[in-house]
Amino acid sequence: MTDAPTPGERSVAVVLAAGLGTRMRSRVPKVLHPLMGRPMLAYVLDVARSTTGRRPIVVYSPPTAAVRDAFADEADFALQEEPTGTGDALRAGLAAVPPAAAEILVLIGDVPRIHPGLPGALLAERRSAGAAVAITTVVTADPGALGRVIRDDRGSIRAIVEARDASPGELDVDEVNAGIYAFDGDWLRRRIGDLRPSAATGEVYLTDLVRLATEDGSGVTAIVAEDDGRLLGINDRLQLAEAEGELRAEINERHLLAGVSMADPATAYVEPGVELATDVRLEPNVILRGRTRVGEGTVIGAGSQILDSTIGRGCTIWASVIESSEIADDVLIGPMSHLRPGSVIGPGARLGNFAEVKNSRLGPGVQQHHMSYLGDADVGARTNVGAGTITANYDGRRKLRTTIGEDVFLGVDSMLVAPVRLGDRSKTGAGSVVTHDVPADALAVGVPARIRTPRGDVSTDP
Repeated sequence: MTDAPTPGERSVAVVLAAGLGTRMRSRVPKVLHPLMGRPMLAYVLDVARSTTGRRPIVVYSPPTAAVRDAFADEADFALQEEPTGTGDALRAGLAAVPPAAAEILVLIGDVPRIHPGLPGALLAERRSAGAAVAITTVVTADPGALGRVIRDDRGSIRAIVEARDASPGELDVDEVNAGIYAFDGDWLRRRIGDLRPSAATGEVYLTDLVRLATEDGSGVTAIVAEDDGRLLGINDRLQLAEAEGELRAEINERHLLAGVSMADPATAYVEPGVELATDVRLEPNVILRGRTRVGEGTVIGAGSQILDSTIGRGCTIWASVIESSEIADDVLIGPMSHLRPGSVIGPGARLGNFAEVKNSRLGPGVQQHHMSYLGDADVGARTNVGAGTITANYDGRRKLRTTIGEDVFLGVDSMLVAPVRLGDRSKTGAGSVVTHDVPADALAVGVPARIRTPRGDVSTDP
């Protein structure tokens, strides 16, 4: 048995995710339940890829087939036809491992908070010891229903005994199995077929491989990990909530130490993919999701929710919702504004009370202060949008676009019926319904709007 893979050989991670997770009381497979905005399995796959440098193999079962759909672009898959235990799951996964793989890393899909460096350290420990098997253990004051690690008088590992099969003396052992393994590939291929169902439960235990390795003298080694709760599996919604609280606190601490201010970290919800520059300030009850990025010196006010959006420097977002949008520098938004997907807001723009924007581009310095809707519109620089202005962008079949020039003044309660264009420096009177293009420097007034040009021309059908 070699200490390290020879050239061309690789480590492969097998992730066990075949259990539905009945204690979650859900039709959704346990590993797809979200943890800070991502399925818990996503965190495990990240660690698997970073450790081995290749796509992991995920073992799923018919009840968890949704796992394959959710991660089709991120992993390869092996089907466990009937979930009859972790040993049978590993057998299914091993069938999908390339024959040249020298090492097999086994991870559990419901342990999302695993330290990223731990699996690599476990592989290194197995190579260094020249052992067939390396396991991760934890010494804990509350072993509960976890498998006990049984050692001999010299401290060598002899077996892992599941709690349901353990004797009273074995249940007193405080060292438990954390469920993370590294195997010599050739040895595992030879011995996986020797696993037998438990007499107590009828399940085929992966942990019995430890006993087989000690019996044939192939060697078992271990890393004893810190008992910090990160290796505990998530089995129900209470544990999921506890894990989310711990992860959220870690994320917030990282941002705080990097120069972000939080008025109340306990109420700041910042998902892992969010990027915050220095001197960003988060007020209470802020939610930042997805791939959101926030620029230096920006204030995200209380009650704001931002999803997959880019916010520039020196902005203020106050009690507003922003989805899949781009905000330039020095923009003020809110309170109670809503930017829907596809909105692009230019520098120095001001959006106020109950302003809604959808799939629109607002140029520099645009003012949209009160109770208005701009949908599928292009708005030129310094245009003023009067209260109650609406772009009527849907004709019952299609979404149509409105183009508004620079320095335009839209009067209160203007309705712009798309498709329509308003030229630079044009104006609309209060309550106007604009159904035709408005030339530059012209005034549109009335229902339907008539056009008045600087020469005094009036037209009801421009």
